[in-house]
Amino acid sequence: MSDFRKTLLLLLILSTASASVYSQLAGRHSYDFLNLTSSARIAAYGGKIVSLPEGDLSLAFHNPALLSPEMDQTMLINYVNYFSDINYGYASYSRDYGELGSFAAGIQYINYGEFIQADEAGNITGEFSASEYSLNLIYSRSIDSLFRAGINFKPILSTLERYTSLGFAIDLGANYISRDGGFSAGLVIKNAGFQIKAYNKGNHESLPFEIRLGASQKLKHAPFRFIFTAQQLERFKLSPDDDNNIPGQGSIYDSEQTGSQIEEFGDNLLKHLLLGVEFSPADAFSLNFGYNYLRRQELQVASRISMVGFSWGFEMRLRKFSLSYGRASYHLAGASNHFSLAVNLKEY
Repeated sequence: MSDFRKTLLLLLILSTASASVYSQLAGRHSYDFLNLTSSARIAAYGGKIVSLPEGDLSLAFHNPALLSPEMDQTMLINYVNYFSDINYGYASYSRDYGELGSFAAGIQYINYGEFIQADEAGNITGEFSASEYSLNLIYSRSIDSLFRAGINFKPILSTLERYTSLGFAIDLGANYISRDGGFSAGLVIKNAGFQIKAYNKGNHESLPFEIRLGASQKLKHAPFRFIFTAQQLERFKLSPDDDNNIPGQGSIYDSEQTGSQIEEFGDNLLKHLLLGVEFSPADAFSLNFGYNYLRRQELQVASRISMVGFSWGFEMRLRKFSLSYGRASYHLAGASNHFSLAVNLKEY
């Protein structure tokens, strides 16, 4: 079987495995923190990526198939100064065992800060906190010289005031890279799982399941790399009033297309796409830029759109460590600042 046919077969198997999972919109499921971007580099690319074939351990968080032998004995720390008192991050460590495969363990957390507690009459009775955690156990292995497959096991703990929930999710990923290393493609099925213990007994909620597909192309004679990512492929319409895109209930395909319906189709199509650009004037330094159309449409203020949906950052790569910064504009109220540090312990 040719390398190209093997790639198509693996992608088809992963796609079919997710067909029975029910998709949800943001804000209608538990553990939505699983989709937050802690990596400064990924934040600069628009927030999601599945296809970049480099020895960056933060990439394995987004696609477990990107965990590679080049990441052996790498320690990674990500921190995000989010809005208000919220902060979150991710820490990970990886080891490679040759033909057995590559392994990594990490923990993702989010702390929502302190809240004022009050009774039904509005009397302040104290304070409470809220936080969520996910353990990441990642494994990947080469199928042949052109692509890898990976899986990420994620036990989840969520504590919101006195309410506690336990869950479990997995990510399945595949990555293809051309022989010259210039082109790469990836597919990820994220957060397929279930809630083991609900916040309220008998009221189990869904997880933020998602399918992502992406590709990256590095130019041969210019210091640029272009990265394309398609998000939330389990559904086409991403408007909150179109829960399941059921025919006969507002689908754009139920009636003859007009100019406005064609525009609606184009708008929904663009909401799935993220664009990233990397400019590397030197091997040890790169500038990264990204655009997230869905974020811009959801969070812009019509009177002043500004830079909502755009993101940028930089990365410095040295022999023993790399340092990254990313900034993503969400709203006129502010932007998120991301910091990442990766240390190659073998060099010490």
